[in-house]
Formats: sequence, structure tokens, C-alpha cells
Amino acid sequence: MSRDLAPRVQRSFSRSYSSYDDAASQQAWIANRLVQDLRDSGAPERFDVAFEMGCGTGHLTRRLCSNFEMRALTVNDLSPEAARAAKAAGATFLCGDALQMDWPEKPQLIASASMIQWLPDPARLLQRAARALAPGGWLAISGFGPEQYRELAHLGSHAGAPGLQSLADMAAALKDELDVFVTGERIREMHFPTPRCVLDHLRKTGVNGKAQGVWSKSRLAQFSADYSQRFGGPAGVTLTYHPVWIIGQKRN
Repeated sequence: MSRDLAPRVQRSFSRSYSSYDDAASQQAWIANRLVQDLRDSGAPERFDVAFEMGCGTGHLTRRLCSNFEMRALTVNDLSPEAARAAKAAGATFLCGDALQMDWPEKPQLIASASMIQWLPDPARLLQRAARALAPGGWLAISGFGPEQYRELAHLGSHAGAPGLQSLADMAAALKDELDVFVTGERIREMHFPTPRCVLDHLRKTGVNGKAQGVWSKSRLAQFSADYSQRFGGPAGVTLTYHPVWIIGQKRN
């Protein structure tokens, strides 16, 4: 992660840590799907060494622990508050930028949910993960695709993450190292009563909904009017999530 971006991401998610778990319903869905596809792809029931990046409040950590036996689990996050999730899982916690730190040696599982989109170059992390795996090891990673928060993008906001990428890009980064068993993506719309509720949701999940600067009263009113006009309906206004994920196994 870039030196300028990492501190801003860390501060944003640290501020929202207490509200994230309840607000991040889409991220919880993604964690469930990632683990289910990992099981369905034939992953073993036990991993001696496992490593999770971007553990956050533990959506994926809890699901991994309830579905697999892991002798040694190490989890990582930028936010020091995530040590709580590590402690609850009995895992070792590494705080900091996953690209800049040493990883457990030869993990049999590397997993990450809803994190790589915060990297300017997600392919770099994917390639490092593929190289780091033990022969026969498993990779289960999700991010978000180019349709993520498309409503905000249409209105000129830069609240989205810098590393949104397609499934094709994810698969291309891994093709030389892994046999890919699953690639998946979904367009999932959430509905909110008002555009202000969208901004509140973004704040609670650690996304900088004020990427364009300070909200003046007039600017907020114009944003709300434009959002409602373009993306409103009987069920309220929409906010689009575009999860993308991949499951693979390193060749022996």
C-alpha cells in the first residue's frame, strides 16, 4: 500500500471499528461465500499454517475457524483494534501493511476478504501470496469489482477504493502459480431511505464518504437531490456492491 494511502485507510477503519461489524452485511455475505466455495473446491479440513490478511472485525476469521481446523493461524490488519478479533480466535496478530511485513513461512492457506481493493496494485499482493504458499496450498481471496459504489462514481465522488479490479485481472495475476477452481462475482444492491443514510452507512463501514471534502449544507442538499433523482425508487435509494472472489490451489 502506498505510504500516503495506508495511514488514511488505517485511521478510517480504526474510527469505524466499533460500528463496522453490524453495518458490514455485504462483507459478512462475502466471507460466508468465500469459505463455502473453499470447502466445495476440495480444501482439506485441517491447515497446519494459515494466514489471513485484513482480518478487520473477524467476519472471515470466525468462519474459517468454524469450518477448518488450523494449528497455527496468523491474522493481519492495518488497524491495531483488530487485535481483538485475533485474540477471540486464538490467533497471532500482525499489525501493519501486509505488503511490507514478513509472513508466516510456507502457509497452507492464505485468505483475505474485502481488503485488496484498498491497494493501488492488488495484483502485486496476489502474486506474492501465490509465491508464498506451500506446494498444494490454498488461496481464497475476495475484493470488489469496477461496479462497486457505481452510484457515487456517477455523481463524481472518489469515495471508492483505488484497487477495484475485474475477475479477469485477478485470475491473470495468479495463472502462472495456481490452478483456479472458482471465480465468482455478484452485483448486490442495498437500499436506504435517503442519501444521507448511504453516507452514514459508508462512515460506519470505514469508507470515506466525504472524499470530496467538507460537506457544506448546500453541497449536502445538492448531493441528496441528485442522488435521489438518479438512483431513487419505491424502495429508497440504491448503493451497489460488486464483490469478486477467487479460489485456487498452488501447483505441486
